[in-house]
Amino acid sequence: MRTIVTVGISDMKIVKKHEILISYALGSCVGICIIDCVAQIAGMAHIMLSYNKNGDKKEVFKYADTGITEMVRQMEKLGGIKSRMTAKIAGGAKMFDIKGSSTIGSIGEKNIAAVKDTLQKLRIRLIAEDVGQNYGRTIMFDSTNGNLTIKSFGKEEKVI
Repeated sequence: MRTIVTVGISDMKIVKKHEILISYALGSCVGICIIDCVAQIAGMAHIMLSYNKNGDKKEVFKYADTGITEMVRQMEKLGGIKSRMTAKIAGGAKMFDIKGSSTIGSIGEKNIAAVKDTLQKLRIRLIAEDVGQNYGRTIMFDSTNGNLTIKSFGKEEKVI
């Protein structure tokens, strides 16, 4: 029987082979899934915002920059090797179409950019993505094969 591990908002979990990571209702948030297939370690973070500008030490997984960096650090501590790690991402939707100068509508875009920037700085290859658009997503990351399954209301399920 395979264990399903839930990743909440501003949360991160790391699992070994034969487990599934799941995160529900990604809107403008981004789900980052990283795997080292050789070490059989996989991690998922559900980030809310782009950059931790105030140096928040309590909620590092709320932010793309500190959340991804800490997830990779913990994966390395468990035997993962950064040069073997690959990433898949989903989310970053534009959930609100707000007119005027509001930045609320661009949170998803900023999150996507911050995730990609952080992965590039860490030299982790982004191999697949399902981002943007105007709908939420629930994601399931299979630690055995690295498949990321994306479910969205009114859309066909997809695997990347």
